Amino acid sequence: MVRTYDEAVAWIHGRLRLGMKPGLKRMEWMMEKLGHPERRVRAVHIGGTNGKGSTVAYLRSILQAAGYSVGTFTSPYVEQFNERISINGEPISDEEIVELVQTIKPLADELERTELGGPTEFEVITAMMLYYFGKKHIQDIVLIEVGLGGRLDSTNVIYPLVSVITNVSYDHMNILGDTLAQIAAEKAGIIKSGVPLVTAVNEPEAWDVIAKTAAERKAKTYRLGVDFTVSDRQATAEGEQFSVTTPFAEYRGLRISMPGAHQVENAAVAVMTAELLRLGYSFLIDPEHIGDGLATATWPGRFERMSDNPLIILDGAHNEAGIHALVETVRTHYPDKRVHVLFAALADKPLERMIRLLDDLATTMTFTTFDFPRAALAEALAALSSHLHKAATDDWTGWLIEKKKRMGNDELLLVTGSLYFISEVRKLLKK
Repeated sequence: MVRTYDEAVAWIHGRLRLGMKPGLKRMEWMMEKLGHPERRVRAVHIGGTNGKGSTVAYLRSILQAAGYSVGTFTSPYVEQFNERISINGEPISDEEIVELVQTIKPLADELERTELGGPTEFEVITAMMLYYFGKKHIQDIVLIEVGLGGRLDSTNVIYPLVSVITNVSYDHMNILGDTLAQIAAEKAGIIKSGVPLVTAVNEPEAWDVIAKTAAERKAKTYRLGVDFTVSDRQATAEGEQFSVTTPFAEYRGLRISMPGAHQVENAAVAVMTAELLRLGYSFLIDPEHIGDGLATATWPGRFERMSDNPLIILDGAHNEAGIHALVETVRTHYPDKRVHVLFAALADKPLERMIRLLDDLATTMTFTTFDFPRAALAEALAALSSHLHKAATDDWTGWLIEKKKRMGNDELLLVTGSLYFISEVRKLLKK
């Protein structure tokens, strides 16, 4: 029997040995045993390649500003495991994690003895979340982030109020497919019959698949740039300012503190989703709730300014599209800075293309590794760079401490790559 928090988290992480096992049969088995908690969760289901977490943050903040109690399910965590299951931005307690594991572990043990096999780590965490929000602490609404893909993702046992697909680009190609159409087909798996879809997908190859799936399932679609639009965007010292026009209203002079054109898109998607909750499900959301919610939304590890002197920014850009957005944001907001990049990533990413984009931005490139099973080696990353001023180190902690001491006012230290790495750096800098 699991009795302590450490034992509970160790048991959950121990499920990693099972790897990834796409499919919903194990989830459906557990939901049946638990009395179908997923049917009692009023949810927004948020998928896409990039921007899921930021979109969750914007929408949560809007709904909280309107006075609602909002559950969230996100991954990966940045500071502590518990934050994956949160209420109004506050992670659930250690005691609640223990209670949830005590409920789910016997089912996992029983499932392991069937032909379906034992549930994976993500399936276990998803079951914990759905039991928590469906039986223990029912919320006004729960924002559920897809783990990987969509069609066969553990979260796809829910029937949401609104579905969201932020965008489609290349990532996890060894699992989802190596064309945008194949990846889009997996993302489109979360589209449900009659449930409205909000999306910022703009690549024609991906959009064709999304549009076809939505039409087949009679899901009314709201597409950024077509059905709702962004205008008057301008970078500010604090982040971004812009306006959003939906089929139902116009919101002028909106502000967000997370910089970048991609964050404006994520915020616009959140606004459109809030509109659908207001009109389709009687959520009382006023224009000031949207303005206040966006202005106060934060999301750790996404272009997060950890220090002004010296200037240090963390960004978990962990695929090619993420790096591209990051580079554009740095160029827009810090055009006069000499940029020093510290980069670490997982070995299964399109590293060469990611590094090439950073090479073009950086004054110096430093590559490192960190304690994670799939982390790429520092020397292997450096070998992919053509930068004239590149280096590799296994001691990123010592490197970072020394770098901070030597930086001038015209310099920016950009730490990027895997969110797991960003989490480690963030802990060090917060100390």
